[in-house]
Parts: sequence; C-alpha cells; structure tokens
Amino acid sequence: MASHLRRAVFAGSWYPARAPECEREIRAFIERGGIAPPRQRRLVGGILPHAGWYFSGNIACNVIHSLKNSEATAPDVLALFGMHLSASSPNIMMPEGAWETPFGPIPVAEDLAAALARQFSFRVESAERFTQDNTIELQLPFIKYFFPEAQILAMGVPPTEASLAVGRAVVDTGRQLGLTLKVIGSTDLTHYGSNYGFTGHGSGARAVAWVKQENDRRVIEAMLDLDPRRLMSEALENQNACCPGAAATAIEAGLRLGAKEAESISYATSHDRSPGESFVGYVGVVF
Repeated sequence: MASHLRRAVFAGSWYPARAPECEREIRAFIERGGIAPPRQRRLVGGILPHAGWYFSGNIACNVIHSLKNSEATAPDVLALFGMHLSASSPNIMMPEGAWETPFGPIPVAEDLAAALARQFSFRVESAERFTQDNTIELQLPFIKYFFPEAQILAMGVPPTEASLAVGRAVVDTGRQLGLTLKVIGSTDLTHYGSNYGFTGHGSGARAVAWVKQENDRRVIEAMLDLDPRRLMSEALENQNACCPGAAATAIEAGLRLGAKEAESISYATSHDRSPGESFVGYVGVVF
C-alpha cells in the first residue's frame, strides 16, 4: 500500500499534520456553534468549502458531520467532486491506491473507478504523479475521521453537461456494484478583491455586503433549488463559485440518490476571520 499512497501536500500548513491536533480541531469545530442543524433525517450529500481549516474548516467539518449523523449505517463510498477546472478541462481521477490522511489512508474505490473509466474519458493521476489540489485533500481528514471504513472516489469534473452524466453514472454504477454512496462537492464562492482581479463593486463594507447579499446569494439559491445547470451558468457568468462543476455534479448525483430538498447549514467569508480588501465566500449545504 505504501508504494501506492498519495502523500498529503497541505498537511502541516492548511490543516494539522498529526492526528491528535486534527482531532482537537474537529471536536472544536463541532462544538463551536454557528451551524444550523439540518431538518432532514436522511442526507445523501453536500457542498462544502476548501480553504485552510482556519478559514472554512468549521463549515466543511460540519457538512461531513451532518452526513455522518443522518444515518445509522455508514456508506461504502464517499464520492468527492472537486478541482479548479474550466469548461475545456478533462475529467480527472486517481483510479487506484490510497490517499494519505493524519488518521490513516483512505483506499480508493477501485472497482467503481475502473467501471467508470470504461464509460468516460479521464486524465489519470497516480499516487506518484498528480496535480497538487486543495479542493479534495482538505476534506480527507474529515472523511476519514467520520467514516473510518469508507472508500473514496475523488475526481475533478469541469462545469459541463457531460460532468452531470458522470455524476449520474457514479450513482448508477455504484448501485450495480452493490455499493452505498454519499456525494460531496467542494467549492468556495466569490473571490473578491485585487488578489483575485475582481474589484468592480467597491471596497470595504460595501464590497462585503455585495458579495454576501447579492453575488454569493444567487449561486447559493441555485444550490438550494438543486439546480445544477443554473449553478454552472451562474458561476461562469458571475464568478461566484470557483469549482462549479464539482458542486453541480454533486447535486446531480444527489438527485439520483433521491435528494428532494437542500439546506444551508452555514455561510461565512474569510473577511469574518481576517478582515482585508481581498476575501472569499464559503457555504455549507446538505441535501
């Protein structure tokens, strides 16, 4: 297994590298508050942010914790969609091996990955050759902590109609293999300020209000309406989700799993933790 273990890149900087420190932070996230408990008793998926844990770990942790609490039986596989991709990007997947976390490795759902690779074209990554990507890695300690026996299917999906077909196929193929699944889409929201080349709506309190009340609100509404196509078009037009393909594909897969309603459990911006001219929005959605 060691020779096929994809090493963590962001451990020790974006989140703690050792299990005891990770567990302390996770327990603090659960106890911190500011999270709206989901009304639904059965959840099949969610959307969460992927900044460093200092900024958005509380939201991401509680989305996955909500999925854990929604059913007595843990899923066989967590399908995690992410990566910063344009509409012209390929699908990306590591089809075998395992991902390193402070709590131990998470094995890839290799049978499911192989079956999907027969249906779709993927740019294949390996444990040794891969794109450094925070959108997936930042979620892995939470997944391993709350679902210690689960396998993972992590993939990058662009904001295209074809990605929605991938989302449906993940569910259908998983069922054919006798697997139970939950699905997660990893995206942050508006990146505003000179650091991101997006400055058309003033600065200071005015800019923060515009991001929270207008730009982020529109894409969150598409998420809550479980409308993956509107989510992608909204994000591509207004720069209010950095991984719209991931969020949309998770919603499409969630609909295939029977999702009927979505809820926002928390919203914040990096400005709340570290006020500055440039900042990013974060939301936690479950369905």
